[in-house]
Amino acid sequence: MKIIFSKFWLLLLISGMNSWSFSQSSMQLAVLKYNGGGDYYANPTSLPNLVKFCNKELGTAISSEVPYVEAASQDIYMYPMIHMTGHGNVVFSSAESENLRTYLTAGGFLHIDDNYGMDEFIRVELKKLFPSNDLVELPFDHPIFHQKYDFNGLPKIHEHDGKRPQAFGIIIDGRLVCLYTYETDLGDGWEDQAVHNDPQNKRLEALQMGANILIYAFMK
Repeated sequence: MKIIFSKFWLLLLISGMNSWSFSQSSMQLAVLKYNGGGDYYANPTSLPNLVKFCNKELGTAISSEVPYVEAASQDIYMYPMIHMTGHGNVVFSSAESENLRTYLTAGGFLHIDDNYGMDEFIRVELKKLFPSNDLVELPFDHPIFHQKYDFNGLPKIHEHDGKRPQAFGIIIDGRLVCLYTYETDLGDGWEDQAVHNDPQNKRLEALQMGANILIYAFMK
């Protein structure tokens, strides 16, 4: 079943802003399962925690259940936003690339968060998806940084190589279809506090930026 993606999804999400009543399962996000040996299952508490934060702070009604979905599966069309993370290798087959490309050009949104070690692999695979469209760095005035919360670019959650955090995107016909966050580790900041022992202010920055991404994805 393919979903028509539009601003209507935001109306479904924010039940407090309209007269409709929606259950907790009216919207669902998913994590992308991919091949190549990379740990697609990294940060298992991150997306559920982001959902919990958005439901509380934004009044959304997103399901707390976050399934894994395979890149070649037709189930991908059931989710307006897919999250992808990991530390290592990523490989998309031709069928997976075609399915992801169709999903994204149809209105879907992919957020990729490099959990340290994915960068050299994911760039090659993204070129498979959109050979004619380069990853471009998003400027600080891009709307994704200025939704519910204002940021001057990505927050730095974890330090690895002393590099600045960067947000890259693939833009098709003027629409950001894929966001790639690099050297920030947003997903680590979304995880349970005990996992990485991040200070509360860093976790809050990560969750707020995650909320911005989610709002932007549904408003596109």
